[in-house]
Amino acid sequence: MDSAITASELGRAFRAGTTNPVEALEHYLAKAETTEHVFIALTAERARAEAAASAERWRQGAPRSALDGVPVAWKDLFDVRGTVTTAGAAVFASHAPAERDAKLVDLASQAGLVCLGKTNLVEFAYSGIGLNPHFGTPRNPHDAKVARVPGGSSSGSAVAVAAGAAPVAIGTDTAGSIRVPAAFNGLVGFKSSSRRYAQDGVFPLSRTLDSLGPLARSVEDCIALDAIFSGRTAALAPVDLAQQRFVVDEGILHDARVEPGVRANLEAAVDELRRRGARIELRRVESLHEVLGLIEHLGWLAAPEALVVHEALMASPDVERLDPRVRKRLEVARNFTASDYVKLLWARERLIERVRQELDGAVVILPTVAHVAPELAPLERDMDLFFKANFATLRLTMVGSFLDMPGVALPTGLDAAGLPTSFLLSVPSGEDERILSVALAIEVLRKG
Repeated sequence: MDSAITASELGRAFRAGTTNPVEALEHYLAKAETTEHVFIALTAERARAEAAASAERWRQGAPRSALDGVPVAWKDLFDVRGTVTTAGAAVFASHAPAERDAKLVDLASQAGLVCLGKTNLVEFAYSGIGLNPHFGTPRNPHDAKVARVPGGSSSGSAVAVAAGAAPVAIGTDTAGSIRVPAAFNGLVGFKSSSRRYAQDGVFPLSRTLDSLGPLARSVEDCIALDAIFSGRTAALAPVDLAQQRFVVDEGILHDARVEPGVRANLEAAVDELRRRGARIELRRVESLHEVLGLIEHLGWLAAPEALVVHEALMASPDVERLDPRVRKRLEVARNFTASDYVKLLWARERLIERVRQELDGAVVILPTVAHVAPELAPLERDMDLFFKANFATLRLTMVGSFLDMPGVALPTGLDAAGLPTSFLLSVPSGEDERILSVALAIEVLRKG
């Protein structure tokens, strides 16, 4: 089986009878078992039962959805019945197994998708780099010679898809945790608005900023999953790019921190949109810059919320068992003042509306990450370097999270060293279907 097949293509193969869910599952299980540090748990018994039931539905011509029988991997923040939700932490590994599926896991099962297992992640989902000293760090598959970071926190979900161990995987995103690993691994990543999907049964990082979404090989897959997760019944069609406006903030694009390869590939993608009739506006989006300033001067809104989630653990002897990088970030959050937290909340409310007015129907284009995936070893050795790299990695995606902007990270090609680059399409909060339709139009353009 082609490891680069998309979830939607796999569903069409089931319909055509060129393969079946049982054969597909065994292919992915075999790959998952040999891809290091990607899965924390495989749910093989459940998966085989679900695949057999799906194969029978396809035989009878009665699939539950276009993705019936497609294996899906879940970031280990999602409860899966009968498995422990570790949140990437060794200290949680002895917890009791979940008694029921998270809401999204249940919706996927009702649509016939096959639960492949639980993927690795940064401890408590609290980093954009992707390191995990407890379960190992998944290696970015795009460099065979030098170990590079996978991006986080949805590291295992991204590498599972990029390495061909799953056709699609589900992640969470609080500051960039879907979009960053998608960028580093050459994938499509969709971060929904924070309240688009039910978060029942998902272990939190920030009640304010957490959002969910897929990592996939195509926008088409993201749209199919969005219908399952949101209950949307209407099909989404690609927009007419000749009628679409895009805004590129030149100040952000030409910041010295954006690597030349990232910038060049983004500009080439924008030029292609322009040639196809899209209107490209080069202008400063003040609300984006204000958010960057707020984060730099007041801090990250999720920090005190993450501390509250883990406050009891931080006061217990088990705190010694945490990843020292995660522990330090939680400890630093103690310095966050109530005044600064409230200022950020008030600013967020104001700026969510301001960016809607500033864009006035346009889609903003930014680099997803200003750089390609860095080398792994230096970041494991040097904690100060890690913290600098973590902020640099998340700097641009944090803006969209703060403003609750749904976003789609799309691959733009490779840099001179052969590493993936990406750009991020974002729109104001709640306009998830519009950004998916825009991203689909770009995907159709590229395939055409």
